[in-house]
Amino acid sequence: MTTESFVVPGALSGERLDRALALLTGRPRSEIGRVIAAGGVTVAGAQTPQQSRHLKAGDLITVEMEALEVEVRAVIPASSGEVAFEVVYADDDVIVVDKPVGLVTHPGAGSHATTLVAGLLSVYPELAGLPEQGFGSSLRPGIVHRLDKETSGLLVVARSPRAFVSLTGQLAARTAKRTYLALALGSLQAASGLIDAPIGRSPRDPTKMAVVRDGRQARTSYAVLRRYSKPLVATELELRLETGRTHQIRVHLAAIDHPVLGDTRYGGARRSSGVDRLMLHASRLGFIHPGSGEPLEFQATPPDDYGNALERFS
Repeated sequence: MTTESFVVPGALSGERLDRALALLTGRPRSEIGRVIAAGGVTVAGAQTPQQSRHLKAGDLITVEMEALEVEVRAVIPASSGEVAFEVVYADDDVIVVDKPVGLVTHPGAGSHATTLVAGLLSVYPELAGLPEQGFGSSLRPGIVHRLDKETSGLLVVARSPRAFVSLTGQLAARTAKRTYLALALGSLQAASGLIDAPIGRSPRDPTKMAVVRDGRQARTSYAVLRRYSKPLVATELELRLETGRTHQIRVHLAAIDHPVLGDTRYGGARRSSGVDRLMLHASRLGFIHPGSGEPLEFQATPPDDYGNALERFS
């Protein structure tokens, strides 16, 4: 087992242990809970704390990471010229990336060395020092949120300790702005709406997420942009994340019977559409700069294959 340590930033003071660790490590809260229950977590030297324990700024958390992480860490290359991604903006604190379709954000079970993290480390090797200072996981240096492999678009990476603290805090406080474009199956009748439904692990398939009664609060607002009837009925949407759960948009749209077109995991696969990938794009991203305090906002147009797919609809 490997051990990683985290210092609780001020932005997470008062948070539950399991929620804070999920934010700091990027791992699912349910998995964090299992590690705590197994005695793999200490807070200020005390072993087997309660998951609901509320933390104080400056608390030292030590976590025994699973053996799987040791194996995955070995395949992260120090450099990788094969990882292609676009840097939209970069300074001493933050890096804003336009992630292409098909690129995994960070290593995990079943992922390969070709990840966004690998590419980032090849260009910004100093990111590897953040976990050593207690900010984030060595598997996900600088990563404060993620995009699914088949989702394209904007993602912000912390490049400094103060950026990690600030961005993690903004995501926890839900003040960071994340807007997506999606093509959903069927016709949503209302011009706009809010999906407010808790998300957790699916009781039928633990590899998937689902709307479940005891899940974590999840809120997604949407507005209809266009409606199509050919080659099948579909609706283009602009969606705003008010929370940030795993697969949130995909699960919420599937729950109201309008899954994202091309989503093979959540019921959006339709061969007749001619679409062969998830029609989901992170189009806008806004946050407060960790150093200057100024609001920053970025916009990324969808990649060509997204636009080409839309051209087939009318």
